[in-house]
Amino acid sequence: MWKARLIALILFICGLGVGFFVYSSETSVSRFPFKLGLDLAGGTHLVYSVDTTEVAPGEVADSMSALRDVVERRVNLFGVAEPIVQTEKSGVFSGVEEERLIVELPGVTNTEEAIALIGKTPTLEFKLLKTEQGEISEDGSLDINTSYEDLGLTGRYLKRAALEFGQGGGGLSNEPVVVVTFNDEGKDLFASITREHVGEIVGIFLDGQLMSSPVVREEIPDGTAVISGNFTPDEARELVKNLNYGALPMPIALQSTQTIGASLGSTALEHGVLAGILGLLLVAAFLIVWYRIPGILGVISLGIYVAVMLSLFKLIPITLTAAGVAGFILSIGMAVDANILIFERMRESLKEGKEFHSAVKEGFDRAWRAIRDGNISSIITATILFWFGTSLVQGFALTFGIGVMVSMLTAIMVSRSFLSALGNYSNRRLTRLFFGSGTMM
Repeated sequence: MWKARLIALILFICGLGVGFFVYSSETSVSRFPFKLGLDLAGGTHLVYSVDTTEVAPGEVADSMSALRDVVERRVNLFGVAEPIVQTEKSGVFSGVEEERLIVELPGVTNTEEAIALIGKTPTLEFKLLKTEQGEISEDGSLDINTSYEDLGLTGRYLKRAALEFGQGGGGLSNEPVVVVTFNDEGKDLFASITREHVGEIVGIFLDGQLMSSPVVREEIPDGTAVISGNFTPDEARELVKNLNYGALPMPIALQSTQTIGASLGSTALEHGVLAGILGLLLVAAFLIVWYRIPGILGVISLGIYVAVMLSLFKLIPITLTAAGVAGFILSIGMAVDANILIFERMRESLKEGKEFHSAVKEGFDRAWRAIRDGNISSIITATILFWFGTSLVQGFALTFGIGVMVSMLTAIMVSRSFLSALGNYSNRRLTRLFFGSGTMM
């Protein structure tokens, strides 16, 4: 008995500790603030469709990853705090197979400027370094705008770039190199450039950002060049990805914009928190009135469950949207449902004349199968929603799925430990008074 009470005390203290962490971390300088989604924090939500018709099916994933990286660079230049740039594929049940690019810019009010910056077609350019005419910028680096000469060679002339090994010079047989191949039109232009600028540097730019500065060693008439330079495999792979992205015709088209004011997001958050608090209070009142002492213990267990969930939102961290909050609140219902199943089975055992300790044990044993099956089916549903859903549905599925798993643990571990710590009661009148339900046993 004392062992059960010690375990219950430890769980209660741990719950208080988790709750204190959640409360104390709600400061302006906290390392673990709640990460709010665009619909709660306010900002701009942009959805682009990506035309992948000219890309081989096996290269779509890599091309989308490269596209996301380029747009992220653009958004970072825009100075947005904690932007979200992600790719997604339309759900299989929508009837339309489409690759999409989702950009969320918290706090951005100039939507037109953001659209102009993000929506610009990626530009891959090859430019000749003019060292004798170059200028030094204020920070001591070479001024790119005045130091390079446009050669007219862009990404549209590039057929493909590939990572290869064993072609490096200097006896380094396993050196990673980047092999670029130009199309028929670009082959002649590239041959002319390499013939006229042997020994000079040709800079490769993506969106105006210098990616590589290879030196022209000799004339290259066949349109296939090898870029070496003591690359690591990851550096070479990154260069290949950027080159292919600049060369691939993957236009993006803006499909929708949604601007949410900070005040609207704040109001939605306040209403959501108020609804959650009122819901918890009503549920707590019902549990206490209907189930009495087990109801009180169920409310404490529910409080620990809420504290654990909020701490997980901070620590993982999970971006909370309105849909995510809805998933969390729904999972609270699952936690309450598990406790009610346990209390009802326990009450039935008491009505059959079992002693309190035996009734507690039988109540958990008989309720466990229903709790297990119901929670597993909910977890499967959440997994399917997360796998096939779009970003908003994924937010709901993630918080709901985590909530169901945590609720199952708290119902079995915390509630059971608290009830087991109460001891045994032989007095039937007291048992009926403190452990019966709102109806007579």
